Amino acid sequence: MEEKRIAVAAIVIDDISAVDQVNSILHEFNEIIIGRMGIPYRERGVSVISVAVDAPPDKISCFTGKLGHISGVSVKAAISKK
Repeated sequence: MEEKRIAVAAIVIDDISAVDQVNSILHEFNEIIIGRMGIPYRERGVSVISVAVDAPPDKISCFTGKLGHISGVSVKAAISKK
């Protein structure tokens, strides 16, 4: 089994119609999520979500990859070295 890492995924939702898809993926991966913070920036029409996870790197990549394939969503992850 691959060693787990701590990571933070930064998600920017530019298209509000993508929110349901994002939430669906967050629920799908709820077992790896340590915590999350969401900030709706109404003046700019975007939402920003920060998600802390604890999982093997391949699971983190799967999680961010699914989010990144949603139109109107950008995601980047910072993963711990150990």
